[in-house]
Amino acid sequence: MRRQLRLLAALLATILAVACGSNPTSPSPSGGPSAGLPSVPVMGSARLSASQLVAWFTRRQPQPAGIYGATEPVEALAAYFIDEGAREGVAGDVAFVQSIIETGWFRFSGSVPGWKNNFAGIGAVDGSPGDAASFPDARTGVRAQIQHLRAYADPSATSCTIPPLHAPCVDPRFALVTPKGRAPLWNQFGGGVWASSSTYGSDIVARYQEALAFNGLSF
Repeated sequence: MRRQLRLLAALLATILAVACGSNPTSPSPSGGPSAGLPSVPVMGSARLSASQLVAWFTRRQPQPAGIYGATEPVEALAAYFIDEGAREGVAGDVAFVQSIIETGWFRFSGSVPGWKNNFAGIGAVDGSPGDAASFPDARTGVRAQIQHLRAYADPSATSCTIPPLHAPCVDPRFALVTPKGRAPLWNQFGGGVWASSSTYGSDIVARYQEALAFNGLSF
């Protein structure tokens, strides 16, 4: 009986860990979490502006297949990520790249549709995508993603309130991130930390490296 209870507790812990993000559907550009990529902090200032992110998104080759499906233009989304990220001290440019991994370049070919304004798979558990959170507009969805990232990266973000946050709480799963600050680096994401894919963090870092290089920058 005790063994069965331990197994059940482990299963529930795994489900909660993966529930913070969906299983990305875009191709993996890197070889895994230890693919020789530099460490990239979640907290910090953005290095790319909204216009630089849009230039990379619209002009890189090859362009992804499918039709853009977000509820607002990419120019607006990029601005929201930079603004909301700066508000909470999260690198909004990398968060924008995370949303590209999650949504398949805003084509939403995965389990979370574009109308939900959920750009990070918040609440989407593998095998139960219908539980993904919905937000009333794109800015609120971006804000929720930024707040969730801060919960993962900042041990001082002890509650979804003002303070420690700088905007009203809109993240429905903030309290489920324990302990706060458990993953201060993007490289630590994956394998049950935000998403189940073992290459999730390295995929984000590799795409961010591409965005930097497009704009003449490097790590």
